[in-house]
Amino acid sequence: MAKPDNRADNDVHLQEHINHTLAKLHAAEEYLNEHAEELSANEKQDIESKNERRKESINAFISEKKDESQK
Repeated sequence: MAKPDNRADNDVHLQEHINHTLAKLHAAEEYLNEHAEELSANEKQDIESKNERRKESINAFISEKKDESQK
């Protein structure tokens, strides 16, 4: 028998994902600011690219959270 679709805590889970991703984003930005001169151009680009993907994920989580709140 399939589990019932319980979305009661989706809002909480989405907020946790947002908070976690924001923390990773800020930590990476701090690391980049503190160690930029020690990093190669490729390493800097990798961190910057990952942070762009994190920003996209945060926006997607926020959008999904808005959708969930309307249900």
